[in-house]
Amino acid sequence: MTAFNDESGTGDALRRALGVSRRRFLSTCTAAATAAIAAPVFGASPALAQDAQDQGRGDDRGGDVLVPADKRGIILYTVRDATGRDPLSTDLPSGFREVFKELARYGYRQVEFAGYGQHANAPGGASLESVEGAKLLRSWLDEYGLRAQGNHGFIPPSWPLTTPDLDTFKKHLEIANILGMAHMGTGGDPTGSAYRADWDVAADKWNALGEIARREGIKLYTHNHDAAYGFLIDGGPLDAQGRPTRSSGIRKLEYFLKITDPKVVWLEMDIFWAHVARYKFHTYTAHDGSTQENVFDPAGLVARNNKRYPLFHAKDGTVNTTNGMGYDMVPFGTGVIDYTTFFSRVGARNYHNPMVEQDNAPSSTDPGQSLRHAKIGYDNLAALREKRV
Repeated sequence: MTAFNDESGTGDALRRALGVSRRRFLSTCTAAATAAIAAPVFGASPALAQDAQDQGRGDDRGGDVLVPADKRGIILYTVRDATGRDPLSTDLPSGFREVFKELARYGYRQVEFAGYGQHANAPGGASLESVEGAKLLRSWLDEYGLRAQGNHGFIPPSWPLTTPDLDTFKKHLEIANILGMAHMGTGGDPTGSAYRADWDVAADKWNALGEIARREGIKLYTHNHDAAYGFLIDGGPLDAQGRPTRSSGIRKLEYFLKITDPKVVWLEMDIFWAHVARYKFHTYTAHDGSTQENVFDPAGLVARNNKRYPLFHAKDGTVNTTNGMGYDMVPFGTGVIDYTTFFSRVGARNYHNPMVEQDNAPSSTDPGQSLRHAKIGYDNLAALREKRV
């Protein structure tokens, strides 16, 4: 396909916008103690056994492993069909406990929740969104040598906060602490607006929520889709409603980073959606009416704000210039997004927590697909090595 060759001009600009390379594209002392107990040969959890095998092969020697074994995670949204299916109707892993066991067998050491619901026939029942449910989940995480690293859960919709919303938010912070999470977040953007005034309001809300979370020992994070890395509308002529119509060229989440408190507000970059933003949002109309080009550099933004990005969603895509996004989502490591370069550039490998994600991994006709894709994702995450210059 000529649009993606290495020649200069329009094709190469599109390749750069897609981010395609020229060649291709654990929480608390309890968890630590559990890992130490499980480490001997007798009773070693699958994840810990895999870790030992990795070290035995020398995979973590020489400093070239881009994602250390204890940082390899997955968001459970990827395997939501497995946690949600009826264990009485299948031999496949079903419900949180059996899915944890399977993920640990693959080698995963961390999970990010996407809510606390499962099938009603699974151990613990349909909803584990309670103190008792969190204690049960924690026992299973510990059993299989896993750590909960985050959750896409409840962010109060109200602002100023209503009492019921604040109480629910505090309940989720309590659940997060029982599970041993260092972070708690959401799967949505701080606001769906493009206007600076709305992002100012969102920053006030997140600074307040982040301070509440900080007092409970939790780092609160927001997660992006492509629109949040589009351009802020912050100047130029006003429309009929008195709103600005043009942009300074700053991206929405870049502005959010500048106006939120770095001690209480954190971000999780979804790398796939950041690359979609790179593809979609590369020109803007400046305040003076001129058209300006600004190609987004996701890794560059992280490198400049490294401590603000404790988590990533690691999902992959193949090129598709007909769907409006630039990519089709595929299992991690089987697409064209250059994760070797991305992780090499952002560094801080012992700080970041990449979570394998694939939104379309579940299949209505192949019930084992999402877990197979989770295994593919783990193997490819573990295989990443630092790019040598």
